[in-house]
Amino acid sequence: MVAARLAGAQTPSKPGGVELPPQAKPIAEVVVPIPAEVFSSLDKFSNSNWRVVQIDGLAHAKPHGDDKQIALLLGVSIGEGFIAVEAHDAAEVKDVGAAVLGLARALGIQPTVMRRSRSIMDLADRNDWPSVRKEWDAVLPDVQEGMKQLKSEQLSQLVSLGGWLRGTGALTALILQRYSAEDAQLLRQAALLDRFEKQLSQMPPNVSVAKMHEGVEQMKTLLGRSGEVVSEQTVRDLSVLCDGLLETIAGAPVKR
Repeated sequence: MVAARLAGAQTPSKPGGVELPPQAKPIAEVVVPIPAEVFSSLDKFSNSNWRVVQIDGLAHAKPHGDDKQIALLLGVSIGEGFIAVEAHDAAEVKDVGAAVLGLARALGIQPTVMRRSRSIMDLADRNDWPSVRKEWDAVLPDVQEGMKQLKSEQLSQLVSLGGWLRGTGALTALILQRYSAEDAQLLRQAALLDRFEKQLSQMPPNVSVAKMHEGVEQMKTLLGRSGEVVSEQTVRDLSVLCDGLLETIAGAPVKR
């Protein structure tokens, strides 16, 4: 889950005339991160301190709020799973897997998500991380199947948004460990921001949707125009904004 360059846009494709980064693809008009590409992007930061990127509370996320908030939280938790795998944190992988199952159950899609959970947990116990990565990568088709069962484009979009948001927050934390302007450019994701803004504007407003819409607009303002350098202070501001949105979704303070 991450999440959609997690976030960058280096080699865009053009579904429907809209440019998207290679880490995302449209599925029934829903932008979803591709796990293998997410892992590839995170590998750039393999020597980073992953413990400061993880968010403990997200590994124990419980369903709360309406279905929109649960969908957002499901996406966030899937993103947290990517991070736990990169951190080689077996306990966290198992906890996140259990959280994802609980959230999927609340949305009525547990059967499509459950089939890989046992394998992921067993492999994590054995510290077989290449295999864990392969299995977690295969969670996406399961989630896609669940999306079809939901028969709700808007909930599917919110799952995607949650994963992207968690990925973007993780990316800011990684960049800030050793800032470089080149790495900071990975945060430029104008096409995805535009797409999410459009999707959110078409949803019936509630607290979660309104907060996400406001947050996406603030991100667009922070990142400015494409020719500008993304400064270290901008990355810090974006990190704070991501944490605030995650707190809205999780219903609790973000603590690392």
